[in-house]
Amino acid sequence: MSPELVITIGKETAYTVLLIGGPMLIIAMIVGITITIFQTVTQIRDQTLTFIPKIVAILVALIFFLPFMIQTLIAYSIKIFTLGSQFV
Repeated sequence: MSPELVITIGKETAYTVLLIGGPMLIIAMIVGITITIFQTVTQIRDQTLTFIPKIVAILVALIFFLPFMIQTLIAYSIKIFTLGSQFV
């Protein structure tokens, strides 16, 4: 196994992780910022107010993005197995 192959696998892995986790993280960040702005404007200091909207938003995003995530993982798995079979 060459160093170039290891670097390629590392790059593909990092890219796949970002593709799979990115949508949920971005949606959680947007909901968190929106709730924080709402709390600042209304001067509500409840720490638990942010958890339920974030959980609901992430679950909705998961339902929406799940087909994309599965396709991405399948494509990544096929690519890794194809690279691995070249060296057997």
